[in-house]
Amino acid sequence: MPFGSAAPRPALVRHIGLAGLAATGICSMLGAAINTIPFTMQRNVPGIDGGVLPAYVLAALPALLAALAFAALGSAMPRAGGSYVYASRGLSPYLGFVASFSQWFGLSIAIGVVSYVIPAFLRDAAEPLGLSALATLLDGPVARPLIALVFLWSFVLVNVRGTQLYERLLLPLMAMMFLLGGVVIVAGFTHDHTDFAAALLAREGRALPSVDRAAPSLATLLAATPVLFASFIGFDSIAQAGGEAKNPTRNLPLAIGIAVLSVGTYYFLFTAAVYHAVPWQFVAEQAAVRDVTAPGLLGYLLSPTWTVAIVAGAAVALINDLPAMLLAVSRLMFAWADDGIFPRLFARVHPTWRTPHVAIVASACVASVSIVGSHLAGDFFLGVDILVTSMLVTYALMALTVLTLPSRNPAIAAQITVLRSAMLRVPIAVLALLLTAGLLVVHVTNDLNATVSAWYFRSTPIWLIVLTIGSLIYALESRALRRRDPRAFDRFTTLPAE
Repeated sequence: MPFGSAAPRPALVRHIGLAGLAATGICSMLGAAINTIPFTMQRNVPGIDGGVLPAYVLAALPALLAALAFAALGSAMPRAGGSYVYASRGLSPYLGFVASFSQWFGLSIAIGVVSYVIPAFLRDAAEPLGLSALATLLDGPVARPLIALVFLWSFVLVNVRGTQLYERLLLPLMAMMFLLGGVVIVAGFTHDHTDFAAALLAREGRALPSVDRAAPSLATLLAATPVLFASFIGFDSIAQAGGEAKNPTRNLPLAIGIAVLSVGTYYFLFTAAVYHAVPWQFVAEQAAVRDVTAPGLLGYLLSPTWTVAIVAGAAVALINDLPAMLLAVSRLMFAWADDGIFPRLFARVHPTWRTPHVAIVASACVASVSIVGSHLAGDFFLGVDILVTSMLVTYALMALTVLTLPSRNPAIAAQITVLRSAMLRVPIAVLALLLTAGLLVVHVTNDLNATVSAWYFRSTPIWLIVLTIGSLIYALESRALRRRDPRAFDRFTTLPAE
C-alpha cells in the first residue's frame, strides 16, 4: 500500500515502554533552555543577580503540581492527544480543542526554533577546534536554515517510521545528553570564582566587573518564575503519547513523575554548577550585550576539548527535542481528527508503520515555516514566548479539569488511579490552578509592558489570533459534524476508541 494511503480506521499500536515514555518527557524538557535561559535571564529580568536558583525553586512548585494533574488525568484517559482528550471529556469539547490548538501551534513553532538553533551550537563546537571556515559556513545565510531543515525532516522520517525506531534512537541520545551535561556539573563544582577571575585576567587582561547590589526582591523573583517555568515545559509530551504506551495506566503517571523529578534535579545542579564557577556579575555584564550560554561561560575555564564536549552535549540536548516534540504535536492533531472536529485526513494512520504520518508531516510544515521566520527575523524568542503562553493556559486547564471531571464525567473520573482520594486531589488541583494562572498573569503582564518595535513582536496578541483561528475551525468543523450526525457529540462522554 503506498505511503499516503489510509488504514480502514485509525489504529495506533502500544509499543512505547516506560523508558521511552520517560525519555519523551525528558528530551522535550531538556534543550536550549538549560544552556541559555538561566544566564540570558540576567538581561530579561533585570536585578535577578544571584537569585536564579531561588527562582528555580519557585518555578518547580507549579510544575510539580501541574505534573500531578497530568498524571491523575493520564491514569484515567490513556489516549493519543492527552491534554486535548482530558479537557474535551472533563471540561468541554470547545475548550479542549482551542487550548490544545494553541498548544499545538506553540509547540510546532518551538520545533522550528529548536531546529534553527542547532547549527549555532554546531558552529560553537567547530570554533574551539580551529575549524573557522566550517564555523563560518554553519552560520551562513543559506547553510543555517538549510541545515535546520535537514535536521527537522530527518526526524520527521524517524517519527513516521514508527515508535520502535523512535524509542531505539531517543534512549541512546538521552544517555549521551546526560553524560555530556555531567561534564558541566563536574567542571562547575570543581572551579570557583577565584579560578574564573584568574582565567578572565589571563584571556582578556581585565578584572571581574564589580557590582554590589542587595539581594533580589520577591517581586523580581516572581517576575523570573514564568521564564524559568518554561524550562519544565515538555512533560505533557508523555500524555500525548497515551495511545501508544504499554501498560498506560501505570506507565503514563510513572513516566511523568520520573521526567519532572529527574529534569528538575538536573536543571538545579546544572545551573548551580555554572554559577558556582562563574560570578553572576560577569554573566549579567555579558548578557547585556550578547546571548550567553553555559559552554561560552565555562569556556574561560576549560580546554578546547572539554569546551567542545559541553557544546556537543548542548547540541545533543537540542537534537533530542525534535523527535519527542514531533510526537507530541502530531498526536494532538490526530486526536482532533479522530474525534471529527478536524479534517479526517489528519487521522490517517500508515498501514505499515502505524503512525499518524499525515499529522506528523503537517506539523513539520508549520515548524519549517518557523525556521524560515526565525531566519528572516534574526530572532527566535517570540516563538518561545508564544509557547510559554499556550502551555500555561493548557496547564491551568488541566488543573481545572481535575476539579470538574467527577461531576461532568463520573464514569471516567472513577478510573483515576493517581490522587485517587478527593481530599488529596482537590487541594492539589486548586493550588496548581492558582499558581499556573498566576504565572500566566505575570507572563502576559510582562509581555504587554515590554518595549518592542511593533505589536506583532508581542506573544499575547499572536496567541489571541491563534485562539481566534482555532475557534473558527472548531465552529466550522463542529457544525459539519452535527449535520452529519445529530448525536455525534455524545462521543465526548466516552474515551476515543483504540
